[in-house]
Amino acid sequence: MVLAVDRSAVVAATAPAVAPPASPWHPVPMKAMVLQRPAPAETDPLVWRDLPDPEPGPGELRLRVRACGVCRTDLHVLEGELPAHRLPLVPGHQIVGIVDAVGAGADPAWLGRRAGAAWLRWACGSCALCRAGRENLCPDARFTGWDADGGYAQAALVPASFAFRLPEALDDVTVAPLLCAGIIGYRSLRLAEARPGARLGLFGFGASAHLALQVARHLGCEVLVVTRGQAHRELALRLGAAWAGAAEDAPPASMDSAVSFAPVGRVIADALRLLRPGGTLAVNAVHLDRVPEMDYALLYGERTLRSVANATRQDGEEFLRLAADVPLAVACEGLPLTAANEALRRLKAGGVNGAAVLVP
Repeated sequence: MVLAVDRSAVVAATAPAVAPPASPWHPVPMKAMVLQRPAPAETDPLVWRDLPDPEPGPGELRLRVRACGVCRTDLHVLEGELPAHRLPLVPGHQIVGIVDAVGAGADPAWLGRRAGAAWLRWACGSCALCRAGRENLCPDARFTGWDADGGYAQAALVPASFAFRLPEALDDVTVAPLLCAGIIGYRSLRLAEARPGARLGLFGFGASAHLALQVARHLGCEVLVVTRGQAHRELALRLGAAWAGAAEDAPPASMDSAVSFAPVGRVIADALRLLRPGGTLAVNAVHLDRVPEMDYALLYGERTLRSVANATRQDGEEFLRLAADVPLAVACEGLPLTAANEALRRLKAGGVNGAAVLVP
C-alpha cells in the first residue's frame, strides 16, 4: 500500500493550473534528464524525457524534487569513468524534496515534510564493515544516481532509513550541495586529521572544498588553498583562507594536513611535497585519471596518504547539524532542470564557482 498527499501541494509553481486526473492504467508522467549511454559532456548526452511517476516500494519515500545539486561524480557517471550500473539512468544524488508518498512500512509522519537524499542509497547493515560503523565501504552498497534513478527529475525515490531531515534555516537550493559536497568534505577533514590550530591545505576548490574551508575555519584551522582558477582563489580568500595560489606558487608554510579535491592524480605529488613529516593527505575523489609515479621521499617521514570513499549516514547527520550552527555560506547557482548538460559542461571546464543546483 502507498500513502500519498495531494500532489498539488508540492508541485512547483510552474506546473499547469489544472492537472489531468491520474489513472492506474496511465501513470502521471514526470519530466527528467535521462542518460541513454555514457558520452563526453560536450556532446550533451542527457535527454529530456517523460517518465512514469515513480511509485515508492516497501520502506521508500517519494520526493517531489525541489532542487538537486550537480556533482563531479555525476560527471564521472555521465562520461563512463564510473562504469554504468544501469541504463537508461537519471543521474543526481544531492536531492531536496517534499515527501508526497510513502511505501508500505515507511513512517507516514514523513508525508508533507522536506527531506534529502544523498549518494549512499542503501547498505546491507549486516556485513563486518556495516557493523563496524563503516557502511560507506559495504561491498553490497547501492548509490543514488548510479544504481537507482536520481534527482535530475521532478520526482525521486529514497529508502526512508537513508533519508535526511534538513535544517529549516537553509533553503532548498542552498541545502542541496550539502548532501554530497558538504558531507564528503566533512568526512575528508576528519580523515585528514584536521585539528584546531593546525595548518590545512586544500587542493582544488569547487563545491566540496568551499564548504570544507568554512568548516575548517570553524574548527580553528589556518587554511591554505591551491587552485588554478583566479575566481576560485578569490572566493577562497573571501571565505577566510589565509592564502590562495596556483600550484606553481609557493605557499607561505608547510601543511600539517591536506585534502585533495582534484580528480587529477598529479596533485597528490604536489600536496605531499608541501606536507610536513607526520602529516596526512586525504584524497577526496571517486575517480582519478591516474596515481602518478613518485619519489618515495615525498611519502617518507611517516606521512599518511589515504582515500576518502563515500560517506556514512552519521557523517551526514553530524555535518547537517554543524552546517546550521556555523552557519555556512553556500556559493551556488540555481539553474533549470533542462540546463543539466550545460551545468556538467561548465563543471568539467572549471567554470562553476561554488556549486550548480538544478531546480525542476
